[in-house]
Amino acid sequence: MSPLVLTAWSAVSPYGVGSAPFAEGITGGRGAVRALDRTEHPGPFDRGGLVPDFTAAEYVGRKGTRTMDRVTALAVTAVGRLLASCDGEPVRRPEETALVLGTGSGSVQSIMDFTRDSLAGERPYHVDPARFPNTVMNRAAGSSAIWHGIKGPNTTVAGGWLTGLLALSYAVRLHAGGHCARVLCGAAEEYSTQRAWLEWHGRPDEERAAPLGEGSAVFLLETPEDARTAGRTPLARVRTTRFRAYGERTEARAALAACIRDALKTTGVAAEDVRLVAPLGAGGEPAALEEGGITDALGATPPRWIRCRPLLGDTSAASTSLQLAAVLAAAGDTGLAPGEAALVTGVERDGTVGCALLSGA
Repeated sequence: MSPLVLTAWSAVSPYGVGSAPFAEGITGGRGAVRALDRTEHPGPFDRGGLVPDFTAAEYVGRKGTRTMDRVTALAVTAVGRLLASCDGEPVRRPEETALVLGTGSGSVQSIMDFTRDSLAGERPYHVDPARFPNTVMNRAAGSSAIWHGIKGPNTTVAGGWLTGLLALSYAVRLHAGGHCARVLCGAAEEYSTQRAWLEWHGRPDEERAAPLGEGSAVFLLETPEDARTAGRTPLARVRTTRFRAYGERTEARAALAACIRDALKTTGVAAEDVRLVAPLGAGGEPAALEEGGITDALGATPPRWIRCRPLLGDTSAASTSLQLAAVLAAAGDTGLAPGEAALVTGVERDGTVGCALLSGA
């Protein structure tokens, strides 16, 4: 089986639209969490990492976007930016191109607004039918494919903070099964008042005040041969992904260390070759357990740590995809060097851990 390499990526983030502002902000360690306009964003948080001045009409176009929800617009924009950076080449054979997109619950705001309208209206069926597609989880993935002419397999993945890693794992398996020649893979999450309240009530007390963020990151995965034919430079090779479950919270450290050790052993990558590490960093004890597990697995290796969450806020389903984008941003235009490896990790509060191991292509 031919390995898959990452050859292009795009991001829509609290730094702005595009990979350039994201790379500049992440590598410069510049925080993008700002005070929220309380009239526009009522809710429990007074700070957040929102994509500045973002609207579907501005970045996707006015035609056909009147009822498009925010998470769909973020995803469509990120996919469009990636394809534009490749001069549209990946969709010249649209049936051979797949799209795997991660999400939290789709648009929580749309789901709750539509439900409220059905309850508060004069009749339950007096709702805007044009807004119903926003209530299904695969709206963002489906719209991104339709908008940009992607006709291969279309998949939506949801798995909390680990969504981006799960989407990457699925994308690799989709290609290995012969279902596509290349895959666009990533995740998207929106900020909304309803999501803010759900997060507020669903978090433990020590995490409750952590600000939310939003954004999307999308990557092109293809074979080295296809990359050479298209004239694209491989930025990193996807070596493997690993996931484990844990019971008690304190077991997360050992579970993540086992994931990382297994990834290193399976691929033959040495711990001392891991130069970049992008942890989820969910704050408090979970972050300490995660970094402890990484240190246990890598030993005395002194990697460069890239911590996105303090800069962007809690981007939920988009977190690990934005972490992966941060690794590529840190690696620069030429990507990871030969013999150099990078690690993206996450500890989900509901009992799972995961990691992705990349290396120079």
